[in-house]
Amino acid sequence: MILAAGRGERMRPLTDHTPKPLLPVGGKPLIVWHIERLCAAGFTHVVINHAHLGQQIEDSLGNGAALGVSIDYSREVSALETAGGIATALPLIGSEVFTVVNGDIYCEYDFSRLFEPIARLSAGVDQAHLVLVDNPPQHPNGDFVLDAERVISSPLMSSALVVPGTVSLADTPHPARFTFSGIGVYHRALFAHTPPGEKAPLAPLLRQAINVGRISGEHFGGRWVDVGTPARLAALDEELKQHHAA
Repeated sequence: MILAAGRGERMRPLTDHTPKPLLPVGGKPLIVWHIERLCAAGFTHVVINHAHLGQQIEDSLGNGAALGVSIDYSREVSALETAGGIATALPLIGSEVFTVVNGDIYCEYDFSRLFEPIARLSAGVDQAHLVLVDNPPQHPNGDFVLDAERVISSPLMSSALVVPGTVSLADTPHPARFTFSGIGVYHRALFAHTPPGEKAPLAPLLRQAINVGRISGEHFGGRWVDVGTPARLAALDEELKQHHAA
């Protein structure tokens, strides 16, 4: 599943007329980079949720045949947040265990690496597996502590995982604290109590699973960008153009 329902307020005015996942970078829309990498790794069915200007996403990607995948769309009248969007899309996803990717990031991650955690979650060992990255300048304190491939701390306040009332752990630095990349594998049981069609954040569900030791993780050290501002989009676009021209 690719999450594409956000409004992209920080990307305005670009997102006033174009949904954030369709913003071009390096010659193609952000979401197309994801789909191509997922297809190359062997994923053939993609579910995309959308709300803001969502018809543009459907018009651009169609049924996915041109990109080598089949695409189903989970249409939201207004964005349901991460857990709400996933819970609503579960009938389209079908699988007990599935991968979720934020549509507004750029990441050169090899999605075939997820087949091992997918198998492990399918066996009922864990409820989630998170791909973590080095903390970017705009998020220096990170989200999670990773210890021997286990996620062992609750998330901090962050743009991706905002929980009202959460106490910041910024005063307790840890050398293995990383930022959530927006790429994860989840067992549908994680969303068993999340009503479809209602807004619901992901962070409380992850915290509950962390507290009972049911989330694994890995660190990805390659190129990853949270394309959260027009300046970051422009910088990434220039970087990718130079890379492909070299």
